[in-house]
Amino acid sequence: MTDRVRTEVAPKAGLTTAQVAERVARGEVNDVPVRSSRSMAEIVRANVFTRFNAIIGGLFLVILVVGPIQDGLFGFVIVANTAIGVIQEWRAKKTLDSLAVIGEARPTVRRDGAAVPVSTSQIVLDDVIELGPGDKVVVDGEVVEADSLEIDESLLTGEADPVVKRPGDTVMSGSFVVAGGGTFAATKVGREAYAAQLAEEASRFTLVHSELRSGISQILKYVTWMMIPTAIGLIISQLVVERHDWREAVRRMVGGIVPMVPEGLVLLTSMAFAIGVIRLGRKQCLVQELPAIEGLARVDVVCLDKTGTLTEGGMDIAELRPLAGHDNAYVRKVLGALGAADPRPNASLEAIINAYADDADPGWRCTESLPFSSARKYSGAAFNEPDGDSGTWLLGAPDVLLPATDPALAEVDGLNDQGLRVLLLARARKDLNDPAVASAVTPAALVVLEQRLRPDAADTLRYFAEQDVHAKVISGDNAISVGAVAGKLGLPGAERTVDARHLPADRHAMGAELDRAAVFGRVSPQQKRDMVGALQSRGHNVAMTGDGVNDVLALKDADIGVSMGSGSEATRAVAQIVLLNNSFATLPSVVAEGRRVIGNITRVATLFLTKTVYSVLLAVLVAIWQVPYPFLPRHLTLLSTLSIGIPAFFLALAPNKERAKPHFVRRVMRYSLPAGLIAGAATFVTYLLARHHYRGPGALDAETSAATLTLFLVSMWVLAIVARPYTWWRILLVLSMGAGFLIVLVTPSLQEFFALKLVGTQGPWTAVAVAAAAGVVLEFAWRRAAVTDGDPAPRTGAQRSGLT
Repeated sequence: MTDRVRTEVAPKAGLTTAQVAERVARGEVNDVPVRSSRSMAEIVRANVFTRFNAIIGGLFLVILVVGPIQDGLFGFVIVANTAIGVIQEWRAKKTLDSLAVIGEARPTVRRDGAAVPVSTSQIVLDDVIELGPGDKVVVDGEVVEADSLEIDESLLTGEADPVVKRPGDTVMSGSFVVAGGGTFAATKVGREAYAAQLAEEASRFTLVHSELRSGISQILKYVTWMMIPTAIGLIISQLVVERHDWREAVRRMVGGIVPMVPEGLVLLTSMAFAIGVIRLGRKQCLVQELPAIEGLARVDVVCLDKTGTLTEGGMDIAELRPLAGHDNAYVRKVLGALGAADPRPNASLEAIINAYADDADPGWRCTESLPFSSARKYSGAAFNEPDGDSGTWLLGAPDVLLPATDPALAEVDGLNDQGLRVLLLARARKDLNDPAVASAVTPAALVVLEQRLRPDAADTLRYFAEQDVHAKVISGDNAISVGAVAGKLGLPGAERTVDARHLPADRHAMGAELDRAAVFGRVSPQQKRDMVGALQSRGHNVAMTGDGVNDVLALKDADIGVSMGSGSEATRAVAQIVLLNNSFATLPSVVAEGRRVIGNITRVATLFLTKTVYSVLLAVLVAIWQVPYPFLPRHLTLLSTLSIGIPAFFLALAPNKERAKPHFVRRVMRYSLPAGLIAGAATFVTYLLARHHYRGPGALDAETSAATLTLFLVSMWVLAIVARPYTWWRILLVLSMGAGFLIVLVTPSLQEFFALKLVGTQGPWTAVAVAAAAGVVLEFAWRRAAVTDGDPAPRTGAQRSGLT
């Protein structure tokens, strides 16, 4: 252990202001643009240059050639949708960028002999940068000073064991300090540091894998392949049927292809995510990867680190209990000396310093020190006292420093049962640099610490319990003490505590133990990682919260990592969600936002895919029957706007607390496929009946109007089902869309513009009757699909399907 103790090196004063200016002028500055979002050009490019915009744009140009312009309304809808997408993502970008500045790491550098915090982008070549526990190494460099410096390079190398660093050793950006402190000189800045390039890519605004986005991509792939043969068949049939008027054939062909494209679905998904970012940003929650909103809504196990999550960072000394006849005043003097010997104290030592700093004897000289590490569970220092005596002292976990038979442990257990944290002050009989220093100690005192419970923790735990999300408290502290704290907060199963040192190493066996218990103590950093993996191996979606360096490995491996804003730079770097207000109570808001996105996108996806299914079916039936396609593009633009476009916009942004369910594509198709088939079949039946009924000039317009009426009524029935359960605004939304169509039917100028005019009474009432019959069949099919979906409760179709 000689490599872990303090290494005395003359401190380096750092660069002067003039030297910094010279390096900036030469471009030797850490100018890697760390951005949390896409640039404006990338946003515009991503929203404008899409596959479906190209398809719709091409069809729009065709309509501009054959006319009239009202058949090209769908092109203006695409422009409006794209503009909305750009504006919403730009708003999300502004929110993310502002939050990223708040959460950005500000390393401390030495300049002109003084320590000053600077932004990462202001570091220059040869800057001397200070390091402490939890600090992230932001550029590549060479160690100048080492004070028991241990660095975790697992994020770069995959090796979990900390690496001891001495003067002259190299450090790489992306690693972080787990114990000790020191300084290093920057040797590579900006894009020269390979790890910095990786960090830049990892920190960008990303739309990475999510079930929603991958599911929608899968749907769009299928739609693309269906469009090609359907479009070819439709073109051929319309040219054959309408050979006397190729312009009319082209218009009706375009009318058959356009509604197959669910172009608004991608837009609304991105917009729902973007608005989620904006809403959470107002609550000081930084979402570093957009699908994390969705991911947290899907988790069924959340692993909580006690310190900083259930409890606040600070602690207070509740009691000091000398042991084995040690003098109280002498013990206080030792504790004061230990506090003075550590330049970077943790929360426990901060409480000791606050209580016993005045008891420290300035005559005590620290000869070597050992900083606290969550892996070894203790810290220590060796002193020369004014009277010539010397001694080595350790401060740490009693059950780690004492044998299991020591009578002092019974006293410790009693204190832990009260939810108090207990540290043991012990005198070591071996040198601090001896690997077995903790194996031979003489207890001197118990330091009893009182933890400050977060006032909002109990409500948050209650929320997770109500949502069937199992909370597991995983802590490096004593299991009994952690269980007592969790019990005070009302955690279900808090009485079942497990000492992680007795957990099996086998992942399957560990997972079974994790399913049975709720509180785990004395968990090492590597064990936290193993426990997350064990839960995942049993099919759980796992979220991990934490704020210390001992949580980094588990945060990185969890499905969703959540870090406190006051946590170490390392935890903030690997977490997908950062709670900048340090409030555990923000998590329910993230879950709620994710459920809103998932539930609402499932709603609107059902609307869009219903339209795609009936459009394909109508095109196929038209090709088989060799009849003119019943609709012009303007008709389907009107229907899509009233029954899908406008309602989907409001439904996608509405509150939704339904628990997230898996298998997005299967669930959406289970509802949209029968709905689309019923709508398409009913529309075609009306069209054939109208062709039989109407004769002479204007018959095609009358046939189209009757078919349009049926399709609109069935589409509104689908909308009415999807909008359940009803609230005042949802009822108003459905009625408003119906009123909009009625206005078109009774207004002469709109009748002419949209080429819609109901002729006589038999045709329109036949259309209404067919739509009513289709609605009955639709309700039956929807309820049957709901039962197949695993919810047999006798409620409305949308409620049972999870679309609420």
